[in-house]
Amino acid sequence: MAAVSSPPADLSAALVLQPVTALDWLVVLPVAWCIGIGAVLMMVRHRTFLQPLIAVAALGVLAGLDAALLWHVAQTGPVTMVMGRWLPPFGIAFTVDLMGALFALMAAVVALAGAVAAVTDINDSGRRYGFYPLLMLLMAGVSGAFLTGDVFNLYVWFEVLLISSFGLLVLGAEREQIDGAVKYGFLNLVATTLFLIATGYLYGIFGTLNMADIAAKAGPLRETAPLTTLIALFVFAFAMKAAAFPVNFWLPASYHTPRIVVSALFAGLLTKVGIYALIRVSVMLFPFERRELSLVIAVVGALTMITGALGALAQTDTRRLLGYLVISGIGSMLAGIALGGPGGIGGAVFYALHSMVVMTALYLAAGLAARFGGGFSLAALGGLYARHALFSALSLMLFFAVSGLPPFSGFWPKVMLVKAALDSGAWWLAAALLFTGFLTMIATGRLFLIAYWRPAGAPTLQVAVPATALLPLMALTAVSVLIGLFPETLLGLVQKAALTLDEPSAYLHSVFPAGSAP
Repeated sequence: MAAVSSPPADLSAALVLQPVTALDWLVVLPVAWCIGIGAVLMMVRHRTFLQPLIAVAALGVLAGLDAALLWHVAQTGPVTMVMGRWLPPFGIAFTVDLMGALFALMAAVVALAGAVAAVTDINDSGRRYGFYPLLMLLMAGVSGAFLTGDVFNLYVWFEVLLISSFGLLVLGAEREQIDGAVKYGFLNLVATTLFLIATGYLYGIFGTLNMADIAAKAGPLRETAPLTTLIALFVFAFAMKAAAFPVNFWLPASYHTPRIVVSALFAGLLTKVGIYALIRVSVMLFPFERRELSLVIAVVGALTMITGALGALAQTDTRRLLGYLVISGIGSMLAGIALGGPGGIGGAVFYALHSMVVMTALYLAAGLAARFGGGFSLAALGGLYARHALFSALSLMLFFAVSGLPPFSGFWPKVMLVKAALDSGAWWLAAALLFTGFLTMIATGRLFLIAYWRPAGAPTLQVAVPATALLPLMALTAVSVLIGLFPETLLGLVQKAALTLDEPSAYLHSVFPAGSAP
């Protein structure tokens, strides 16, 4: 008797059957590349002379991949790739829109500059103990956070970058570093726990962790589910990771302890991942709940930026001063998130991209100033302008940029945020933004007058600085100047990114093409 053949299964309802185009592989290549190169660097960890060569070349390739991804997204809109070809929400999705691509590219540029600076800042001991593998693992986590389309996956990439950041923070095992790592680790442990609790709460409400699926289902659930409580948990967790007031004390207590290139990378990357996650969750997934909390976020943003600027004024150590400037910048980004709309969100994204470049460059400048002047204390520094005019000119341009003065990168996002605040009637928030810029200008002006313009108290030896130490500072300063002089392209991209977040239909269509939406 012949067996009855069963009809063929219809896999189209569960799997992606179409072949993936070559350009779509750009969505996951940055993460896979960083992990693969990190493994290679581990295998050659005893050949310390090879590690910087491999890492710098690899990060150059990463910047190229991210630039190609940005071009692809700008041309075609958001792009999605799912793991194992399982259709979302069952398959873990990597979904990239303009905001994610912009953050990923700027992070790669910052990491490349840091890797070049580390050639002279990290000795053989630091290389043997894993600086470059940890840097690549950090970039895998940062890139994954910017490119994922799944909330739990976002949590996983946060963990990846935190693990690598712990290793970088204690590299050298000095007493001060261990102390900073304990404070950094404890606060981030609390924030990560809150993030995980909020993620579990999110899954309990929606039954999914796919961002596009959540955005599509949030509307009908607003009347029955406690979404405001949920978004409040996320805001608190991400604000703690971003070092917002009043949970920002961990940053100035830890960022001054590691090697200066590690501090530079942390200042440029880690807090911005928190801001990115806050924008993604609050603006795209829960826009109505964000509006309900907008006043709270605005007040926290104003207090963060003002206390950060006042803290910078009170410092006598250049690294601690810069740590408070990082905090102050986070406040400006929170102000943009609170204001919402293309102006506020676009200004927050623009400010974050500017801060990634400028704060990294300022920490690298602080390291060079310490090398020239003999330390990080303002009391010990002096006469830098007389001895190193080019370096002093680069530092002055960065001080102007972080203060929001034209014609540098910090001017345009400040204008966007102030305009958005005035348009929405939040004159007090506009005043806080302008007052913070004024305080920052005083703090950086004081730093320049004491460390650069004031004559040296005692004769000091001329220090020869290799090109690899000055080159990344010059490159990052050039990026800030170019953004300030020619802002049109980046301004157009961030405004388009803000519109995509405000109206995420293109993002949703990328994850759920016509006919496949849940």
